Amino acid sequence: MSKVAIVSDSNSGITQEKAKELGITVLPMPFFMNDKTLYEDIDLDQEHFYKMLTDDVSISTSMPLVGSVIDTWEELLKEYDEIVHIPMSSGLSGSCETAMMLAEDYDGKVQVVNNQRISVTQKQSVFDAMALAEKGYSAKEIKEILEREKMESSIYIMVDTLYYLKKGGRITPAAAALGTLLKLKPVLQIQGEKLDSFAKARTVKQAKSMMIEAMKNDFENRFHDPEGKNMYLEMAYTYDVEAAEAFKAEVQAAFPGMEIILDPLSLSVSCHIGPGALAIACSKKIPELM
Repeated sequence: MSKVAIVSDSNSGITQEKAKELGITVLPMPFFMNDKTLYEDIDLDQEHFYKMLTDDVSISTSMPLVGSVIDTWEELLKEYDEIVHIPMSSGLSGSCETAMMLAEDYDGKVQVVNNQRISVTQKQSVFDAMALAEKGYSAKEIKEILEREKMESSIYIMVDTLYYLKKGGRITPAAAALGTLLKLKPVLQIQGEKLDSFAKARTVKQAKSMMIEAMKNDFENRFHDPEGKNMYLEMAYTYDVEAAEAFKAEVQAAFPGMEIILDPLSLSVSCHIGPGALAIACSKKIPELM
């Protein structure tokens, strides 16, 4: 049986400490802040990041350096026969496409998964890859299974402020000004490749209700599993853990009996949406692991 290593990046929300505990590798995402390069969960933690973000420090995101990716693979292949590499969605970053190009030089030993996941859904893909590897699936088979299931997930995100979307060029200044004037709370969605608009709420309460109803609708109509028997239910947030815990209680009441995983959103996503965001997500369980 082939010995398979699992690699992901910090967009998954998996910390370096947790990665060591799980026996996997997580590449830290780099950030450029005041002419310095800092790495998520290495020399840039959540508290430091949000302080600089709210102080309006110039922050830009980047993909893992090519040299870091290659060095990581080369080191792992001394111990493992194959690698499954699970980066963030190709629709949100160029890191997936770059990794796929680099993998062409490894004669199939490195399989890069383009399964359109980010944050808690990407994290679930990592867990699925680990479980499949333990069952004896090869790196190529794991890639094929994860990409086959790539659309079997859903994310809804409420943004507390339009400032960071405007700053990052995700919306026009006019749209941001109008939204701010009307005190709108946009709800965004990820149903595959990209971050898209879903709805506009007048209040946080209305936005949370919209997200819960959207998830119920997905369970019933997209996944044909209204009770969530074959679903993972996940949540994420930026900065405000108390608001996230309060929302988790509401989601738990709407989906009684389901275990809910709650994680902070990765900093590279947080950089573009700012503090105060709340998200609800789901992933369908993989048939091979049921």
